[in-house]
Amino acid sequence: MKHFLIVVDMQKDFVDGALGTKEAVAIVPAVVKKIEGFDGEIFATLDTHFENYMQTAEGKNLPVPHCIKDTDGWRFNEAVAAALEKKGYTAVEKLTFGSVDLPALIKKAAGEDDFDIELIGLCTDICVVSNALILKASFPEAPLTVDAACCAGVTPDKHEAALETMRSCQINVK
Repeated sequence: MKHFLIVVDMQKDFVDGALGTKEAVAIVPAVVKKIEGFDGEIFATLDTHFENYMQTAEGKNLPVPHCIKDTDGWRFNEAVAAALEKKGYTAVEKLTFGSVDLPALIKKAAGEDDFDIELIGLCTDICVVSNALILKASFPEAPLTVDAACCAGVTPDKHEAALETMRSCQINVK
């Protein structure tokens, strides 16, 4: 059985930058510990926008420039980056909330083996839930888990609502 950990958007802008929250800052030690103790393959997503962000559909709905490629805010939080570098990982840039490339990368990495997937990261109610639902739809028989202690939402209420949505979609929440 292969094990995959998806570290969703643990970037500076989401932790303590343009869209950061105290809840996001608070999960960093748990995320680092999860990465360091994980025995399997790690994929880490990067929310990726460009200078034209404010002209995009997302920019018009969320008019806060963030995660502009190659800026400091686009990079991983320092502690998370150090843990990822020690363990090794595959970076997955995504242009929207969920990565449509992630299922193919996991399928290729799994080969013919059975596998499970665990997700952690930011934000529970936007990118974590989007990626979890894409992965559940792509691999309906693979065990899929979200570690709530390693996730934070835009607000605590939205975090809890997203966890409940994932439970409703038969995603394990621990």
